[in-house]
Amino acid sequence: MYHGEFMASSKNKKNMPKNVKAGQVAAAPKKSRLSVAGIAEFIAEVKKEFLKITWPPKNTTIRTTAVVIVLVFLISFYLGAVDLILGKLINFILK
Repeated sequence: MYHGEFMASSKNKKNMPKNVKAGQVAAAPKKSRLSVAGIAEFIAEVKKEFLKITWPPKNTTIRTTAVVIVLVFLISFYLGAVDLILGKLINFILK
């Protein structure tokens, strides 16, 4: 189900508008997203979500960043070497 909308089912038929049949989705009245109230609500929801985040310890972050940097260098070295070798091989074949 979508935020602000509900699916017609036997549980919520009494709350359903008269023009919506079973299986259809009734849309809630739209609020302007660019209103001050809409922006304030968005910011409040973002703050709530940020409180749910579990950040890794600084030590773990540094180690995983170092692993990523080392792997980037190794893979770039490998791809550069393969490119150089294949370039030389193709040059040798074409001459």
